[in-house]
Amino acid sequence: SGYDRALTVFSPDGHLFQVEYAMEAVKKGAAAVAVTSQTSSCIIFGCEIRSPPKLQKLSQRRKIMEIDDHVGVVCAGLTADARVLTNKARIDCQTYRLSYGEAAPAQHVAREISKYQQEFTVRGGRRPFGLSLLVAGFISEGNIEEKEEPQTPRLFRCTAAGICTEWKCAAIGRKDKTLLEVLEENYQENMDEEQSIKLTIRALSQVAEGGPEAMDIAILRFGQRLARLETNSIETILEQIEAEEEQKQKKKS
Repeated sequence: SGYDRALTVFSPDGHLFQVEYAMEAVKKGAAAVAVTSQTSSCIIFGCEIRSPPKLQKLSQRRKIMEIDDHVGVVCAGLTADARVLTNKARIDCQTYRLSYGEAAPAQHVAREISKYQQEFTVRGGRRPFGLSLLVAGFISEGNIEEKEEPQTPRLFRCTAAGICTEWKCAAIGRKDKTLLEVLEENYQENMDEEQSIKLTIRALSQVAEGGPEAMDIAILRFGQRLARLETNSIETILEQIEAEEEQKQKKKS
C-alpha cells in the first residue's frame, strides 16, 4: 500500500503501520511478567529464557535489569533496543539525583522512558523501538508529590507506541494474553512475597519451555537491591504448583 514506508504517514483507516510492526516485534519477544506485593512491599520480575547457544554465558541473556537501587525493569522485544532505553533511564535517574538530591520515583522513570519511545513515532528518519518494558519500583523518601507511602510498590507498562499505564501485575511478550489470563485468575490484593513469586512462576510455566532453567526470576524489595532467585528454588516452587494442579484434577474427577 505504501503507507508502511514512512513512519509519519497515516493510512486512510488511521493506522501507523511502522508502530504496529514494532508492537508485533514485541509479541515475538520472550514472555515477561511483573507482580506487585503490597503486603510485603516488593515486586517480582519474571521472564522466559529461550534456548541460547551452549557456549553463551548466562549473564549475556538477562532480560531483567536494574535501573537504580529502587527501580527494576523487564523487557520483551529487541534486546539491542533494550540496552539503549535502559542506559538512557539510568542517566535520567542520575540526573534526577543530582538535580533534586533524592532518588527518582518509579513513575518518573517510566514516564521518561515512554516519552522517549513516543518521540521515535512522530519524526521521520527514525524507527520506533521494537520493545515494551515493565518498569517497577518505589517512591523516594523525600518526594512530596506522591500520596502513597514510600514503600508502596509501583508497576508501569511502557509500550512501543510510547504509552505508559500503571498495573498491579502485567505481562508482555509472546502469549501475553495467556499470561494475563493466569494473572487475572489468581491475583489477590493481599498476596505476600511467597504468593507473588508462586503466581509469577505459575504464569511463566504456561509459556516457558524447559522447566526452571527456562525462567529468570528476580525480586526487588523495599530498601534492597534487585536479587535473583536460584534455579533450585524455582524448581521447588514448580513442583508445588504441579502438585496443586494434580489435586485440583482429582477433585474434579
